[in-house]
Amino acid sequence: MSKVIVTGAAGFIGSNLVDALLKKGKEVIGIDEFNDYYEPQFKRNNLAHLKGSPNFTLVEGDIQSLDWPKLLVDVEVVYHQAAQAGVRNSWGQGFRAYTERNINATQVLLEAAKDAKNLQRLVYASTSSVYGDAETLPTHEGIPPLPVSPYGITKLAAERLCGLYHKNFGVPFVALRYFTVYGPRQRPDMAFHKFFKAVLQDEAIPIYGDGQQTRDFTFVSDAVAANLAAAATPSAVGEIFNIGGGSRVVLAEVLDTMEEIVGQPIKRNHIEKAMGDARHTAADVSKARKILGYQPQVSLREGLKQEWEWVKGLYIAGDRLQVTGDSAKSL
Repeated sequence: MSKVIVTGAAGFIGSNLVDALLKKGKEVIGIDEFNDYYEPQFKRNNLAHLKGSPNFTLVEGDIQSLDWPKLLVDVEVVYHQAAQAGVRNSWGQGFRAYTERNINATQVLLEAAKDAKNLQRLVYASTSSVYGDAETLPTHEGIPPLPVSPYGITKLAAERLCGLYHKNFGVPFVALRYFTVYGPRQRPDMAFHKFFKAVLQDEAIPIYGDGQQTRDFTFVSDAVAANLAAAATPSAVGEIFNIGGGSRVVLAEVLDTMEEIVGQPIKRNHIEKAMGDARHTAADVSKARKILGYQPQVSLREGLKQEWEWVKGLYIAGDRLQVTGDSAKSL
């Protein structure tokens, strides 16, 4: 049985990836520090079903303080999903958390990876935020990155570190630039989660700007499939790939689709555009399709339906969490 590590294992994408790896018969070591960027109980619930699983070990701790030589013994793949997320919170005093968790933590992991004897792949979770306001849409990997947020700067820096450790020490990295991932277990600070929660509370949803911004939305199972392919494809080593949903959609049109799914009008509250938000994103996934065999499988409508069912289960009394005002509390 091959052994793998998932950092950020209790998070949105990380926990879905852990489930997929366990289904494939892998021995999984999950690492998460359960920081308070959002309510840690959300993250603990993501892994609650794995309690007692013989093939899953959870290690709680900061990446920078763990015993990596010991952890990496016999590990074949590291899926580095851990990061300080969020564009809007990366400004001001919060920036240090981004440099620590996105750059410094990645450097510590890379230092350990270069000496790991059995490591065959390190898959780094990057982001479309490295492109900023790209002039070319859809955007391909050859476009020079021009981040417009401190978050994007730190993720690009960590991606470049991966490249340096590959060139100088042979660390077998692959970087995946995610385009707006959504679906069950999505973080509570992300748009679709907030929108569906507002519907349940009969509140207006906050929309930054005029609602005409466009995004390439990627369902979480497609992002997971990209990770598995990146770990298994020999020709992927040293490469960077866009991982998108396959179509560019105007936010206002997404809200119309959500209204059809929830069966009621959605109240909208337009607020000022946030600093650091790209106006448009669209992924050219032709490279991922050619090398990884990547092909998005879940349409936006189907993906939104799945997230709506998950959000309802999350916030309706009787499940693990319920809404009380603006927060979620453990039952």
